[in-house]
Amino acid sequence: MVTAVAQRLASQRKEIDDTLAAFALSPTQLQEVKAKMRVELERGLKKDSHPTASVKMLPTYVYRTPDGTERGKYLALDLGGTNFRVLVVKIRTGMRNSVRMYNKIYAIPLEIMQGTGEELFDHIVQCISDFLDYMGMKNTRLPLGFTFSFPCSQTGIDKGDLVCWTKGFKATECEGYDVVDMLREAIKRRNYSIQLVDNSMILKSTGTGSNVCYMEEMKNIEFVEGDEGQMCVNTEWGGFGANDNIEDIRTRYDREVDGGSLNPGKQRFEKMTSGMYLGEIVRRILIDLTKHGLLFRGRITERLKTKGIFETNDRLALLQVRSILQHLGLDSTCDDSIIVKEVCGAVSRRAAQLCGAGMAAVVDKIRENRGLDNLEITVGVDGTLYKLHPHFSTILKDTVRELAPNCKVDFILSEDGSGKGAALITAVAQHLLCVQFTLRDIMARFRREMENGLGRDTNPTATVKMLPTFVRSIPDGSEKGDFIALDLGGSNFRILRVKVSHEKKQTVQMESQIYETPEDIIHGSGSRLFDHVAECLGDFMEKQKIKDKKLPIGFTFSFPCAHTKLDEAVLLTWTKRFKASGVEGMDVVKLLNKAIKKRGVNIMAVVNDTVGTMMTCGFDDQRCEVGIIIGTGTNACYMEELRHIDLVEGDEGRMCINTEWGAFGDDGTLEDIRTEFDREIDRGSPNPGKQLFEKMVSGMYMGELVRLILVKMAKEGLLFEGRITPELLTKGKIETKHVSAIEKSKEGLTKAEEILTRLGVEPSEDDCIAVQHVCAIVSFRSANLIAATLGAILTRLKDNKNTPRLRTTVGIDGSLYKMHPQYARRLHKTVRRLVPESDVRFLLSESGSGKGAAMVTAWASRLADQTRQIAETLAEFRLTKEQLLEVKKRMRTEIQNGLSKNTQSTATVKMLPTYVRSTPDGTGERSTAIRCIFLKIGKQMTRILDMQ
Repeated sequence: MVTAVAQRLASQRKEIDDTLAAFALSPTQLQEVKAKMRVELERGLKKDSHPTASVKMLPTYVYRTPDGTERGKYLALDLGGTNFRVLVVKIRTGMRNSVRMYNKIYAIPLEIMQGTGEELFDHIVQCISDFLDYMGMKNTRLPLGFTFSFPCSQTGIDKGDLVCWTKGFKATECEGYDVVDMLREAIKRRNYSIQLVDNSMILKSTGTGSNVCYMEEMKNIEFVEGDEGQMCVNTEWGGFGANDNIEDIRTRYDREVDGGSLNPGKQRFEKMTSGMYLGEIVRRILIDLTKHGLLFRGRITERLKTKGIFETNDRLALLQVRSILQHLGLDSTCDDSIIVKEVCGAVSRRAAQLCGAGMAAVVDKIRENRGLDNLEITVGVDGTLYKLHPHFSTILKDTVRELAPNCKVDFILSEDGSGKGAALITAVAQHLLCVQFTLRDIMARFRREMENGLGRDTNPTATVKMLPTFVRSIPDGSEKGDFIALDLGGSNFRILRVKVSHEKKQTVQMESQIYETPEDIIHGSGSRLFDHVAECLGDFMEKQKIKDKKLPIGFTFSFPCAHTKLDEAVLLTWTKRFKASGVEGMDVVKLLNKAIKKRGVNIMAVVNDTVGTMMTCGFDDQRCEVGIIIGTGTNACYMEELRHIDLVEGDEGRMCINTEWGAFGDDGTLEDIRTEFDREIDRGSPNPGKQLFEKMVSGMYMGELVRLILVKMAKEGLLFEGRITPELLTKGKIETKHVSAIEKSKEGLTKAEEILTRLGVEPSEDDCIAVQHVCAIVSFRSANLIAATLGAILTRLKDNKNTPRLRTTVGIDGSLYKMHPQYARRLHKTVRRLVPESDVRFLLSESGSGKGAAMVTAWASRLADQTRQIAETLAEFRLTKEQLLEVKKRMRTEIQNGLSKNTQSTATVKMLPTYVRSTPDGTGERSTAIRCIFLKIGKQMTRILDMQ
């Protein structure tokens, strides 16, 4: 009898062990989970595999973690489960940084969780209203941070489309919509004054749900513009396993829980690791064991049958088994309690190990990103399961230590939850110029302005003037000759001699000299300016020993001009600080020709530097049909179909259009993305209200933009311990070349320290890092905006050609593009993302725009030669008045000879009779025809009678 009992108990024990064995993961299995997670992390970051990746790696547009300089008062919302929390967070900096928080928790009823989206967000706003009343802050305007703990696809720090609901939420008309917009709309419906800044998934959350985020290198995030710096990536690792790659470790209980959930087949990893589902897994195991007579004497109560009754709450987390079982109406023995505890331990241990394996994959990736053999890192953790379970955190840490031995990981518990994190990120966004905008929207706005500029009726009011240049083709390889090119577009003026020859292949030889244009001439009279150009030209021709040669001249004039033909250009407005009087509204070619008249040369063609750049690059690559300058100023040109240019006659062929895009936004089109710093720069410029786009993106203003931001941050105590020196307050003390130096990857911080020390601010290491970050934000915005406007041009070219894929070359020049260490790469990557159906080659103009001006001059000279040859050929056909009178006299004589019987036979003009005796007189053609018939009959009768 004793033996039989022992065998039965052993059999029961084995059955229990076999059931729980499926939850015991071996070191090999954990390594495999880590490896598979790493694969999915990489797939989620790559553009091609992202759509099918189970770990979505969603960008948050949070570019850094808090650095202790954040301060201010912020409102934070925290929605991620059945409870919703509203907080006011006060951040202070100084001798001791401090964060004080006031919060209130509100329940979200099930009928609202699973009702409509409008009801959900109205409830949230009602809670905000109640909290603000409670705090006595109803009329206070506060920046707001929103922790929204559900999978979202973010396109900006304040834009996030809900991918799918999790954690029991099922509110309709939310998935696929921007949750920030829905919150804004709800706020509007209640007329609240709340400034919404931030919607971001922050901090690791292992509570009712499970997720992790980390700082990823921008260069690895293929579907986000930019290569430099870092961005926080929200992994959404709860979806890991959706492609069946962890089926080998899922149990039938996991599948049952998944099948009975609101989203079967989704969030499989989350359903194995998060508190929302662990209690349900335990309940199903207990039912199964009870059915087999291994628990509770085989008796299953109605409460145990109830889905969701076995919650992963505080009592379960603390494994207070007996009281829980009594609450469920289960009459348990001591052995039952031990088995239930084992079940809970097996399920929670597996959850901790799986989280540890996932975390090991993340920290190993961070280590490799940084190129380190060993990594020390801190992980912020939040969530009831981690905080309340007696063993979860220990198992998690041990697993990470075993699977990532080269990473020393310190876990810090977030005592204040993710609401504080949302407020800190809001502060970062506020003081670091994180202006978010949709680049595709900017593309659409610029495209509209292009069309306005091309239209005859809309051109007068268009900000983007789309000026015809009368350059009708790019170089075709037939150009040759000896030319002079003048290049005026800034404080330095360049003159070139360009020799284009054809021996074995087309070659170009260039010699050039740079002449300074003094400030008093730039701001003096137009006659002084062009006399200065003429003097420089005379000096150059003397040095080149070509003063007796009459060489054709091409003129690169890099200011907005209206062309009427290739050698006529009326200046519309000065830019780039030029203010020479008496030039605006005048033909600059006439003014220059007047100044250089005595030198025996003349201007054959005038182009701006952008067209010159396109022509220069077109000489090397005949696919080049776009030119861009990104330097002191900025502009673009491209080859447009003549049929679309209302201002020029003709429909066939193409013509280069000078967009003059620097004025984009002068009509207020860009007001929503201009900052207080942009407006301050504009106010202090020589041309307030004009060239607003250029002032946001070009090198002339970038250093000043950075300086203004640093001054404000210093005034707010966020930099330099609040010190502001006279040098820092001096306009122009930070130049674009300084911004480029500070952003260099290796010596950037050293350069930042040198530059800031010269400004007398005695920067700390943190100051240098912050300044480098400001420079990156300003230059990154510039590259993004240029990419958007260039994207509009490229899409127009694609549409003009009616081709599914555009293949073209963009010629590009300018000091900012050439000298800034990251600018070119950022621009190229963003353009590829905005115009994916294109293969764009960016070709740097190594020789500037002067060579292009020579190419245009060669084309103009060839055109002039062709015109002269045609004129000479046709000259023989030109008759004078005297010659025509002589022809008339001779014709009269011949007419008389032809009519005379005696001379008709020898006359050259025969004057043959037709027997038509009259022209129609309008009295009835039918009666006339009858008379003709009777006359004919009469003649025939007469001939017959004569014969008789």
